[in-house]
Amino acid sequence: MIRAVVFDVGECLVDETREYGTWADWLGVPRHTFHAMFGAVIAQGRDYRETFQEFRPGFDLYEEREKRAASGQPETFGEEDLYPDVRPALAELRAGGLWLGIAGNQTVRAGRILRSLFSNDVDLIGTSDDWGASKPDPEFFKRVAASVPFDVNEILYVGDRCDNDIQPAREAGMETALVHRGPWASILWSTPEARELPTFRVDSLLELPGLIREFNGSAR
Repeated sequence: MIRAVVFDVGECLVDETREYGTWADWLGVPRHTFHAMFGAVIAQGRDYRETFQEFRPGFDLYEEREKRAASGQPETFGEEDLYPDVRPALAELRAGGLWLGIAGNQTVRAGRILRSLFSNDVDLIGTSDDWGASKPDPEFFKRVAASVPFDVNEILYVGDRCDNDIQPAREAGMETALVHRGPWASILWSTPEARELPTFRVDSLLELPGLIREFNGSAR
């Protein structure tokens, strides 16, 4: 049975369109050009961070984050960047008695923002910077499993990427849900991995409560 649901952050809970637009501005690149290159890099199976290298060779993302913060332009997101199904889905899952968590590849600053947004809605907020391990490293999912008070096979991990979310979570022993939004899921939705790896494929997080009830009903 699924007793806990843990969510990725970017393009699962948070629409990152505005944030990547600010990176294009920081690089001095037209936004549509940056987004086009971003999609091309993903479609080629490359690390998304290589997008920055295409415009500025030697670009160090962590260093540039610090420069942005020092200049008064830190990376940020807020309530207005949440996908519209996030709040109602969390409320319905909580009402159904499920334990909820948020865990993703995020900075310490992003972790603080997540806690300000969701501390009353979920039982866990963990980030790669908190744990010293980033997806898809198995250690990240070991930390998730250790933080959830149920067996690993009772955890559903929800994300938008097969490589960073679905595959490693499945290898850790979790059930998985792939949500169809953002560049990764949109570009790779029809691939064999996206069709075959996840336990569930959803267009909206609001589909999860019903799917979990059905899944748990069949497990009894």
